[in-house]
Amino acid sequence: MSYPRAELDEMIRRWLQANDECEQAGDWRPLAEFYTEDATYGWNYGLEHDFMAVGRDEIRDYAIGLEMDGLDGWTYPYQSWVVDEATGDMIGLWKQICDVKRPDGTNYALNGIQGSWFKYAGDYQWGWQRDFFDYGNVTALFTEMIKNGDLTPGIHKRIDRVVNSGGKLPGWYPLGGTPVPMW
Repeated sequence: MSYPRAELDEMIRRWLQANDECEQAGDWRPLAEFYTEDATYGWNYGLEHDFMAVGRDEIRDYAIGLEMDGLDGWTYPYQSWVVDEATGDMIGLWKQICDVKRPDGTNYALNGIQGSWFKYAGDYQWGWQRDFFDYGNVTALFTEMIKNGDLTPGIHKRIDRVVNSGGKLPGWYPLGGTPVPMW
């Protein structure tokens, strides 16, 4: 389905404004209203797991709730957008930057390419979203932060949650498997 470019540009404007507000508040859950009731939102978690939230409630509670908890002080500024009016596909390229500084004074930030591929569903809502980032760079960044003693309490809590979960976290499922409710 095709969409007017002005509508897609307005979706991006609304999305960016809401992202800024959520970053300032330290709570991304309000972004759930930008998804259709049956939307999906997922990404890959390395060699063994994918993550998928199915439906607006799981997106709010897991994808932009539980998965973002502990990332206070991190920002995700969008760098550029690619928009296909004929299909409603949009790709937003973003950075992931922590407000904690390295010993050399630069901010910890994720290297590589990060972004989100969205499917616009009309009415200023996403039908689905898939994030992409280099998991190897995520591992390297957190390893550097651990080595330098710069992990924030929120990141420590996230790591403990994953380590102590026994591989049973909401939305996580084996690579190539089917998303199933974990709780």
